[in-house]
Parts: sequence; C-alpha cells; structure tokens
Amino acid sequence: MAAAGRLNFSDITALAPMVRVGTLPMRLLALDYGADVVYSEELIDIKMAKCQRVVNDVLQTVDFVAPDERVMFRTCERETGRVVFQMGTADPERALVVARLVEPLLPMIHCWARSIWSSRREHDVAAIDVNMGCPKEYSTKGGMGAALLSDPDKIEAILQKLVAGVSIPVTCKIRILPSLEDTVSLVRRIERTGVSAVAVHGRLKEERPRHPLHLDYIQAAAGAVSIPVIANGGSLDLVKTNKDIEDFRRTSGASSVMLARAAMWNASVFRAGGPLPLETVMEDYLKHAIRYNNHAFNTKYCLCQMLRDKVESPLGRRVQAAQTSGEISEALGLQEFYQQIQDQLQARRDAASSGGPAEGLVMEGDVTTMVVRFERREYPPHITPKMFLLEWSRKEKLPQPLYETVQRSQDRSFQSVVTVEGKRYRSTLWEKSKKFAEQAAAVVFLRVRGVPEGRIGEEDSGLVCKRKREGRPDRGGGEEGSNKRRVFDAQREAGSGGVSV
Repeated sequence: MAAAGRLNFSDITALAPMVRVGTLPMRLLALDYGADVVYSEELIDIKMAKCQRVVNDVLQTVDFVAPDERVMFRTCERETGRVVFQMGTADPERALVVARLVEPLLPMIHCWARSIWSSRREHDVAAIDVNMGCPKEYSTKGGMGAALLSDPDKIEAILQKLVAGVSIPVTCKIRILPSLEDTVSLVRRIERTGVSAVAVHGRLKEERPRHPLHLDYIQAAAGAVSIPVIANGGSLDLVKTNKDIEDFRRTSGASSVMLARAAMWNASVFRAGGPLPLETVMEDYLKHAIRYNNHAFNTKYCLCQMLRDKVESPLGRRVQAAQTSGEISEALGLQEFYQQIQDQLQARRDAASSGGPAEGLVMEGDVTTMVVRFERREYPPHITPKMFLLEWSRKEKLPQPLYETVQRSQDRSFQSVVTVEGKRYRSTLWEKSKKFAEQAAAVVFLRVRGVPEGRIGEEDSGLVCKRKREGRPDRGGGEEGSNKRRVFDAQREAGSGGVSV
C-alpha cells in the first residue's frame, strides 16, 4: 500500500468520500474493519482556507478550526499515512492554499511526544483528492464537483497546480462522460497532469444509485492509463459482502475499489472474516464518536444511515429522540463507556491547565506562542486574565503590559501580542473581538510563567483584591482604564480593510 512512506493506490480497498459520513469516527471504524485507505468527506476550499491548524491536546487530534470555532476537519495518529483529504474546489490557487494547509510535515503533537504519541514527523494527510464527480447542487453551484467535467481545462489547471505545489500524492474522483471515448480521453488527460490515481464512479452525473453501473466505462478507463484506477459505484449492484470486493475489482479491470454506501450501511463489509451484526457495528462506531467528541447530530445521522429500514424500530426511535452524545450513548447501552471517556478527557483538561510552563510552547521568531482560546465562561464574571497580568506586573514593579492587536481582513478576526519585560507572547488562534484577543495573549504569558490567571476553581492567589473579585467598583478605573495598550488599527496601517495574514 505504501512505498518509502508515500501512499500507493494500487491494490487497495478504500472508504469513499461521503458528505456527513466520512468524519473521523467512520474513517476509524473502516480502518478497524480492514479498509486500507479512508477518504474524508468533501470539504469546500473557501471554508477550509479560513481554518487554522490546531493541536488538540485533550482529544489527541489535529483539528482544522474555522473562525466560528467549528472543527471542519479532524484527524488523529490512528489514520496517519492512510487518510486522503478530499476538497471541493474550482480554483487552482485556492486549492493549493488548502492543500498546503493540511499537508505540513510536522511533529503530530508538540507536547504528546513525551507520553502517548511518538515524536516522528508525519504529514497530517497522506494525499489530496479533488472532487470532480459529486452531482449535488451544493457542490456544482460553485463550479465544483461534477460541474468540472464540462471544463477539462480547469481540471488540468487545478491538478497541475496541486501536483507541482505539494509533496504528497494528488488524486481526483470523477464520474463518466456520456460517451466512452470522451471518458477515456478525459482520464488520459488527467493522467498527464501527474496525479497518482483517479477514481471513476461508473455513472453519469445525471444518474443516481438506482441506475445500473456502467462497468464497461470503468474497464475502458482502467485499460487506457498506467496510473491506478479506483472503481467506484458498485455498492448496490455488485458489492454486498467482503468477498464481492475482489470480484468487483476483477470485473472492472481496476487496480482498486472504493466503497461508499455499502460501507455506510455496515462498515464491516471491509472485514475479511465476514460481516458483524449491525448492533455491534453501531456500538463500535459510537465508541469512536465518543472518544473524539464527534458532534451529536453528525453521530446520530450516521447511526440512522446504518439503521436504514430499521430506523422506526425501538432502537431507531431511541436514537432519533436523543439530542446529546450522552443520550445517544444511553440509547445504545453505552452510558458507562461514555462516562469513562468523559472522565478521561476531563483529566487531560485538568493536566493541561496545570501543566508546566513548557506545555505546548512554540517559538515563532521572538514571539512565544501557545494554542489558547479565551473562554469567558471559565472565569468569574468580574475576573479576567488581563486583570491578573496587570496586578502581577504591579506586584513585580514592572511596566504595564503592552498589547499590539491586528485584524485579519478575510474574516475580521483579531490576534494580539502582549509584551512583558521585553518579551512577546501571543496565542496562535484568532479571536472574534479585540478584547478576547488581548485576553488570550495574557493567558499565554500567565501559563508560560506559571502565574494564576483567575479561572474558576483556582485557589485565591492574592493577586486581585477582594473588591475586584466581588465586582465592586474600582475608583482607579479598573483594568481597562489603567492598562495602556498599543493597538495597531489595521485600516490605518494597511490603508485597506485590514492586515492580510
């Protein structure tokens, strides 16, 4: 499957990209049961380009987080070297931005290397795939997915840009064209871009699963090129059990097989030892969803897809009625497992918040950075980290902290650097307001120096007087009035809508 650490697409069985299904729990489930490679759901380039790569010490994952704090893509060590990131794009330049965002060759986890994770260097994803076959409106309306099939010049431009711009394999997934000759011509043109493989769904973009698979088109495509062709679309017609996978590979003439609906219904289709009972598969899936804090509505959606015609059974009704991960766990009798995981995650949160100064630190030039999000709910109503930093500076007879704040133009988010004793500190995350950005920078300094920050549950450090802790007025004007800061107004400095980052 892999040579010299590079993913090889010959002779593999893969979990196909599926919107709302191909999230981390399903990908891990497919790997558990025997899939060689797993594809993410299609993720749109415009949304991904705004994300930040965040190391999640609690879940032990790498997350790509949008400005609104939604996790757009999450991966973990278990799928290292085997997960393919599929993007929806119609723009070569933007496609490259996203590919480089998810490609980095970095230590998987900055501070886990000492304990749970190894310190080896890996790419976040094993390959980049471009969706050129999705016929749904949410993909085609932006010129993405199957809309690209009518613009082979753009297909070529996107793939050439990616192949030249990243060090990991690039692939694409297409549907067939109305004529066999046009399909073969397109596949040959795709091969010339330098991609490592092409997946071919054997249906026209107008056709749906109820329509028969055009196996002869896949055969012709596979025979026309030297790169691996991955056969797709046989879940209903040809693949119902694991032994059918090899038959599909052989009759299609393809190098490999990619499964979507058959795997969505019961991922144990990848299992050489035969299928498992649906209830077992659902429990295995839910355990991954709990471990990695999958969104409850996504978890419920995937479970309902597995239930299919049993969705109105007593179990199905319990799953549909559940609104939280805890309630879903109770519906499947996994409430004890759920609580055990919650306890483990809380222990990791506690360890992270009380960890030594070296936890998660990264030097970027002369700035000490950490992944910190200011969460207002973690502090009493009248207490902030900036207040604690100011009081600490006064106690140490130091100049007041100075804050420099910039605004990012594309989403108007803020990031701040605080200077204390001539040294600079900031969070790697962008915040929704200037005030929150400054608070996050203060948190970084306080955690680096091991100074209390005022969180709920902390012992009284004596840094902040009782009047301030109780929220009584401060005749000195309080934190905001006394703490001078330098704010770089993006519009004044750049002469435009903000500082481009």
